[in-house]
Amino acid sequence: MKSVKISLNSIDKVKSFVNEIAKFDSDFDLVSGRYVIDAKSIMGIFSLDLSKPITLNIHAEDDAEILEVLKPYLA
Repeated sequence: MKSVKISLNSIDKVKSFVNEIAKFDSDFDLVSGRYVIDAKSIMGIFSLDLSKPITLNIHAEDDAEILEVLKPYLA
């Protein structure tokens, strides 16, 4: 598992983020304080405080391609 900090500070960024990670079969969790939600859930993401960076946990063996796709969202 790899953890990175991401910033999703606009509605368009959230939509494009979910569309990008939905292409992967791996599991992704977003952690904000005591809340952990599925990163592929738009409704779940909007339930978080998006004004500050959020931790993304990537549950994948080979995360190089995933990290390349996530570059625009890294905090």
